[in-house]
Amino acid sequence: MVTHVPAEAKGDERGALLAFLAEQRGGIRRSVLGLTEEQAAERPTASELSLGGLLKHVAEVEQGWLARAQGVPPAVRRDESNWHECFVLIDGETVASQLAHWEEVAAATEAYVRAVPSLDDTFPLPNEPWFPPDARVSIRWMVLHLIRETARHAGHADIIRESLDGASAWDLVAKEQGSSWG
Repeated sequence: MVTHVPAEAKGDERGALLAFLAEQRGGIRRSVLGLTEEQAAERPTASELSLGGLLKHVAEVEQGWLARAQGVPPAVRRDESNWHECFVLIDGETVASQLAHWEEVAAATEAYVRAVPSLDDTFPLPNEPWFPPDARVSIRWMVLHLIRETARHAGHADIIRESLDGASAWDLVAKEQGSSWG
């Protein structure tokens, strides 16, 4: 769902990639629009996913990929002992705090992607069993992966939100713009 096309997306690959990523972030951001913390924690489908948990997950994933590209460890290291915390708000985490954190991560991602000399520059994948050994990926690959990951979860968020209160993605775009859909 394209809500607008920023001027920087026209004719510039970095701008276009970042605009598509921002568009998908918007879908998840809007999914929590007007909800209480309790509603954002609800799991109205057969899935274990909640909107608050999805929000936390996408921010954490984006920060982790940015850290890998920069050659530093992710802010949160996940393993078998804490993987379950990846999709749930804990220890005073709130929707508002996760939105603010994600905004910071998004700004850092954009600054890094705009500053890197080339989208063809590569960085190593960590030595984890789910990655090929000694593999490298480009900055372009990373941004495309973030678009794919965020879009996948934006679709989950659409279903969860609609299951909660019937609000569709179109309704939420209209609400965000101060109007109504339909």
